[in-house]
Amino acid sequence: MHIIIVRSLIAAGLASAAVPTMAQTVDHSAHAGHSAAMPMDHPARDMNHADHMAAMNQDIAGAQAALIAYRVALTERDAEAMTALFADDSHVFENGKPEGSFTHYMEHHLGPELGAITNFTFREPTVEITRMGHMAYGRETYIYRIELADGRVIEREGVATSVLSHDADGWKIVQYHSSSRAPRG
Repeated sequence: MHIIIVRSLIAAGLASAAVPTMAQTVDHSAHAGHSAAMPMDHPARDMNHADHMAAMNQDIAGAQAALIAYRVALTERDAEAMTALFADDSHVFENGKPEGSFTHYMEHHLGPELGAITNFTFREPTVEITRMGHMAYGRETYIYRIELADGRVIEREGVATSVLSHDADGWKIVQYHSSSRAPRG
């Protein structure tokens, strides 16, 4: 008897839960010639599951490419390329400290450091992406080595988490948090 009641409660809960759909209805009445409840023009609307999953994977690859491009631009010390990957209203956190927007971070922290770096390399990088609609979050691990003009060498194990947003211009990093520590011997 208890199993039947539990199954009924679970079924009722699932039936009342909001279920996202690929083809949403949007009010386009503000646009001339459109009815009030016209299906949203969404490319996934007519896709089968396999096509939809392929499109999702391609989209995940774009978010992953943005994070990899940031790492490449960092090793090349290309401030312009790095800045292009971040949203205007981004937030950067490094080793437990808020750095402000990426623009602020570049002007007051990272930018001045780039001039002192003679070589910057990453080893064993990993990037994992999870997509959630027009947003994605990334998890990275890596080991980096920085050689400075004064002869010092900095080697660290690092991790980063990021939040990315997708719009007509592609993926942009809206929040980036990295931290590092000396390698364990």
